[in-house]
Amino acid sequence: MGRFMAVNFKDYYETLGVPRTASAEDIKKAFRKLARLHHPDVARNKASGEAKFKEINEAYEVLGDPANRARYDELGEHWKDGGGPSGQPGGGRAGFPGGGSGFEYGGTGFSDFFESFFGSGRGGFSSFRRPAGRAGEFEGGFEQQGQDVEADLLVTLEEALRGSVRKVTLRRPGEDGGADRTDTYQVRIPAGVREGQRIRLAGQGGSGFGGAAAGDLYLRVRLARHPDFNVQGADLHFELNLAPWEAVLGAQARIPTLDGTTSLRVPPGTVAGSQLRLRGLGLPREDGTRGDLYATVQIQAPAIVSAKERALWEQLAKASTFKPRKDQE
Repeated sequence: MGRFMAVNFKDYYETLGVPRTASAEDIKKAFRKLARLHHPDVARNKASGEAKFKEINEAYEVLGDPANRARYDELGEHWKDGGGPSGQPGGGRAGFPGGGSGFEYGGTGFSDFFESFFGSGRGGFSSFRRPAGRAGEFEGGFEQQGQDVEADLLVTLEEALRGSVRKVTLRRPGEDGGADRTDTYQVRIPAGVREGQRIRLAGQGGSGFGGAAAGDLYLRVRLARHPDFNVQGADLHFELNLAPWEAVLGAQARIPTLDGTTSLRVPPGTVAGSQLRLRGLGLPREDGTRGDLYATVQIQAPAIVSAKERALWEQLAKASTFKPRKDQE
């Protein structure tokens, strides 16, 4: 029988500091606020900031997705009492013939709880696949190629742009009830890596049987949510908030990029929903060029104004010939 690894429940609502009744917009705002505070590039303590940033990202991966959030809410804090996915007792990892199960990862950016219930984009256990390989009789018994093992790897947009080296650990159960073994790998994340791309570590998966080859270890890239940017292919999208007078008169706006802040010219008469493009400030494309950064304009009105400001707005309303609706024509 396979051996199952216990995993601890993660209270993602607590991680983001929101109640369980929080709206999708409240969750998004909480994530952005915390992610900006703990992003490794700005955190005072880089190591602790990176760890906190990964926790926040994991929480938003679940609570920011309606299907994942519904599944998480259904599990509840007493998820162990009712068994894990597919009726597995206590959750955990899928089992192998011969007693091998319960791979545990470190350095991937995700907790065991996430990997067990939401990992690999499959809505369940991290993937343990039987590859096409040798399986047959040999002298004295059965021969079977080892399992391929797959886990998610959280990669920041900065890492996707420039590349990096990440230390990843894999704890694998000992064979025949023996002691567990932990292996450490220096994994090279290539510049230009894309969402869903897999990084292969040949021969580092499950052990083969009867002298057959070991399987491979695959790390599936998941781009970390960024507090400022949404990713569409190699392009980045940024929400640019403007005051009404900036939209009317034009402005020079300082906006963040993955290469540092830059100045963007907002032309006079810019309307809400306009997209202002900064060429070559996105993520790498397959051909080696870079995508673009699009700033989508949102015009913000002050919720509270002073008596002086209100008098000026009223003066403007009387003087302006602008008619935004047909009923004003």
